[in-house]
Amino acid sequence: MLDLANEPMGRLDAFDVGPKKLTVQTEFFARPHWRIESKVYLAGALKKVYTEDLSQTPESELQRTIDQFHRTKIDEIVAGLRKLQQ
Repeated sequence: MLDLANEPMGRLDAFDVGPKKLTVQTEFFARPHWRIESKVYLAGALKKVYTEDLSQTPESELQRTIDQFHRTKIDEIVAGLRKLQQ
């Protein structure tokens, strides 16, 4: 993979879910190939890791793709929590 002119930023969001903190952290990795990982923590314990290969993504689209992936994972988690409340 080519070196990046501007490495994209990851994302971090945290929410209170009852007495516990739910944290979603998305990171970009350039090596060995472009990819992102979203890690979901509940009360500090790692619960799930989602990985997406970005090796075919144009550099100009990396930040938008990371933001969209992060938002999609949060929306999926919120939808699952809402189902549990019903």
